[in-house]
Amino acid sequence: MKDLELARKETGFFVSTFRARGLYPFTRKGKFAPATLSFFIFILLITQSCMAETGTASWYSVESCKREGTWQKYGGKMANGEVFDDKKFTCASWDYKFGTTLRVWNVASNESVTVIVTDKGPAKRLYQMGRIIDLSKAAFSAIADLKQGIIQVKVEEVKS
Repeated sequence: MKDLELARKETGFFVSTFRARGLYPFTRKGKFAPATLSFFIFILLITQSCMAETGTASWYSVESCKREGTWQKYGGKMANGEVFDDKKFTCASWDYKFGTTLRVWNVASNESVTVIVTDKGPAKRLYQMGRIIDLSKAAFSAIADLKQGIIQVKVEEVKS
């Protein structure tokens, strides 16, 4: 019985403290407070826009596509139908639609590059192991040395 009384006191304290500060989502009559609702929606929108995906990234080029045989098989075209140019700032991703603009940060150096999704990739087996994006040769070289091959990155969609 003492536990029940203690729980009531603690809950009452919680409710009165948050209500006094305008943070308790319900009015005294049990209805949802509109100001609090808008506050929670605002926090939700902020956290969603700040979310970024982290994982590993690699790079690919015309030469690597020719070596793998995909250049001949698809005539140099990417999944979006355009011919691949490793001098452009593009990327391959499974998580974003074609044409999506992404900001990619090298976690180690905190350098970033803006790229556009033009292809699907990386290879499914690599994706399952944590490779989240393949960058074009130009994009990768803007944030890391090509000799590194694979780097830790943070990827965030750029809202336009």
